[in-house]
Order: sequence, then C-alpha cells, then structure tokens
Amino acid sequence: MSSSEKPKITVRPLQYRDLEEVNSLLERAINNTDGAKQSLQSVERWRNAQDFLRSIPQSPNSHLLVAEFERQVCGAIRVVPFNRSRTTWQVDWVALATIPESTITPQECGSQLLRHCFEKVVEASNWVLEVDVNDQVALALYRQNGFQPLAQLTSWEVPTEALRDLRQHSPDLPNLLPIRNTDAQLLYQLDTVSMPPLLRQVFDRQIHDFKIGLFQRIHDHLAMQFDRCQSESNYVFESQRKAAIGYFKLDVGTEDAHQAQLTVHPAYTWLYPELMSQMAQVCQANNSHLPLQLISADYHSEREEYLQKIGAQRMAHGLLMSRSVWHKVRETRQISLEGLQLSDVLSGLQPARNPIPSRWEVSVEPEEPGQT
Repeated sequence: MSSSEKPKITVRPLQYRDLEEVNSLLERAINNTDGAKQSLQSVERWRNAQDFLRSIPQSPNSHLLVAEFERQVCGAIRVVPFNRSRTTWQVDWVALATIPESTITPQECGSQLLRHCFEKVVEASNWVLEVDVNDQVALALYRQNGFQPLAQLTSWEVPTEALRDLRQHSPDLPNLLPIRNTDAQLLYQLDTVSMPPLLRQVFDRQIHDFKIGLFQRIHDHLAMQFDRCQSESNYVFESQRKAAIGYFKLDVGTEDAHQAQLTVHPAYTWLYPELMSQMAQVCQANNSHLPLQLISADYHSEREEYLQKIGAQRMAHGLLMSRSVWHKVRETRQISLEGLQLSDVLSGLQPARNPIPSRWEVSVEPEEPGQT
C-alpha cells in the first residue's frame, strides 16, 4: 500500500453501535490503566459520562464524536456549549485507546478529535476545559493543541465535624432571597465583578445565561423527584447599592457528598462565614452525615484562607485551560504608509454618487461701462 493510500483516522458522530466500545473506554479511564493518579473528581466525571451514554437516544449525537481507525474505535469526545450565545464551548471529556499493532498513537487520535471540533463548531471562538494536574497524558494532549492554563482550581471537602461547628453560628443574612429569573441582571453583575478580566472575556456570559428556561426547570424537577435530591439557590441582596453581593447553590447529596457553588463579591469577603453557616444548616436537615464539597480558583485567595481555617481538606488540584480559535477572528489587511500612493489617499474623497443639479440658478449681471 502506498503512502497516499495509508489508512487515516475518521471522525464521525456517535452511533448506537458505538455505545459498548465507548463505554469500555470510559471504564478504562476509571480504572486508570495508564498509571496516572486519578482524583475523585476525575472518577466522578467519567462516571457521569457513563450515565450520559446510557440516557442518549439511538440517533447520532452531533456533540458526541468518535474516532475510528480501520473500523476500530480509538477515541471519543464530547463537547457542549459553555454559554447561551454559544461563543465559548467546553470539552467535557476525551477518552482514548491504544490500538494494538498500529502506528496510530492515542495522542494522534485525540488531536484529530480536537481539530475536528475546532473546525466544525463554527460559532465557537473560544474553548475551555478542566483537567487534573496529575493527568500528564491529557495535559500533553491539550498543550499540543494550543490550550493554555487560565486558572488553577482546587477541590475542597468540608468534613462533617467542621459542618457541625459551622451550624453553631447563626448566620446574619437579613436579605437572603431565593433566585428567580428576574434576578438575572443582579447575578450577571456579581459574576462579572468576581472574576479577572481575562476569564470574563473567555467565558463571555450574558444576562440570559443566568435565566432558567421552562424545559430546564421541568428537567431539574424530574431529576429531583427520581433521584430524591434537593437543590437550593439563594443570593444576598445589598439594598443600598441595589446589587447582589453573594450567591450559593447547594445540591444536597444522597450517597457521597453535598455539592456547592459559591460566588462572593471581592469587597464583601465577610460573607464567607455567613454563607457557609447557612449551607451547613441546610445540610443538617438533609443527610447531615455527608461532607460538603466545593471548588475554588487561585484568584479566590480569601476563600482558600477561610477554608483552611475551618479545617477543609484539599481533595484534588486541576487546571482551567482555554484556547482561542484565531482563524475565526476577522483579519484586516495592514497598509504600509511608505508605499501608499496619492491615488489611494484621494480615492476615499471621491463622491459616492453623481451630484444632483441644484434648483437654484445663479445669474451674473454684466458690469456697466464706465464702472471700475
């Protein structure tokens, strides 16, 4: 076989017949066959991916792709929109396999999957992903394809003993309000001020990103009914500034741990003890024997200091990485002033259309003889 006829990797949408092979790829990631140290957060991500595979329909999914080499699945990828405007997309997970007796490496397969997504998702200007710092194979793959670190993420776990101490403090939150779609403007402003400008530009969130649609509400309600879990979302309203200064979302766990999302205005760091006490009281009413897990970034220095103070434990370290799709940015031709001709300068002064004759006629009377 000549070099021009050498088999190539084919990327196509996921089909029903691929579910078993892709599920085996995810199972290998959970079992950590490559020897890399997997964190609990990474294992949970792979398990969520397996649950997603079981729930998808038989029709191809345009956001879940597989790479095939000589009729063997060598990799799979799932990408999802990160914001409502779909200008930023997220690589949810990439699962790769080694094909015996083949020159194709997992890195080549992963790069082919990523490049295919970069080219086919035409509305995406930026890509983001989260990766564990101990997964050196994934880090090498993402760096090779242009991803750069954006922020460092730390997964924290607050043990039950610390939650018991937090419940002893009565939170002073007179303006703690439930979140509704009418509060999207306030939450958008809080999210904007709580992160660095670079992250704000990459995330590109708008007001409608903080609104929950009807179908999403129905989905969340059904998930709570079947999973028998509870979710609570509240924000702190500052009446003088007419702004939201704190926000939390707590998903009460049933087996492993409670999951929390926390956002605090940088100028109101005194809210950390109050909001943590509020969440601890909610956890007490629902499975008080479970710990509380949440994530902080390296620009949340006050939050990390407070979590260390109350006895929280670091469970995993990760990186938030991003990549811009430069070829989708409109390029402008640079003109050198040295080689600029006079005709090029005057071309912009030419009228756009022919002049319209005026209705007014100006007549010039001849001068009388003898006048100077």
